Amino acid sequence: MDYDSLLDRAHESMPDGPNEGGDRLQVPDPEGETDGAFTRLTNLDRIADALARDPEHLHRFIQREFGTNGQYEDGRGRYNGSFTLADFENAVDAYSDEYVLCSECGLPDTRLVREDGVQMLRCTACGAFRPVQKRRSTTSRSRPTVETGGTYEVEITGTGRKGDGVANKGKYTIFVPGASEGQTVRVRIDNTSGDLAFASLVN
Repeated sequence: MDYDSLLDRAHESMPDGPNEGGDRLQVPDPEGETDGAFTRLTNLDRIADALARDPEHLHRFIQREFGTNGQYEDGRGRYNGSFTLADFENAVDAYSDEYVLCSECGLPDTRLVREDGVQMLRCTACGAFRPVQKRRSTTSRSRPTVETGGTYEVEITGTGRKGDGVANKGKYTIFVPGASEGQTVRVRIDNTSGDLAFASLVN
């Protein structure tokens, strides 16, 4: 066998390089469902598995992005408030940029490690590393809060288990007796508890 044939054979047996074979990070599209005042990300565990990250770590990041509270259980994330699949997609993209993708080579072959008390993202493909910074929530900045005694115009986007209308403003889920889904109403906040608010219709 001549030299050129041996060289061709060697090239054929070599694995693909970092930029060959397309995008190596294949993340499932978010799947969600709304239940009254809550929105669930039903395939959070599969998304985290594709990212090779702890699902509870991803869940906490999404909570910060949304500026809300939630719960992780049985591979699903539940979040107080009404959120769209696009909201989840943006949150997962932001998580990938910060905690998965190497800023030098762009590959997902990275590990989260803690060195001298600082969380670092180390790339096993190119050797680059950088500190991971906790970014302020971009979603919560666009969602104003509410105050007891304040009046606000809100859109009723759901119905609570007791039949109350449910709206969302900032981190708060607002329950409005007498309001129906699809209405835009003016309400007065009677009291708040955590990230829940209870309001009355203003005539």
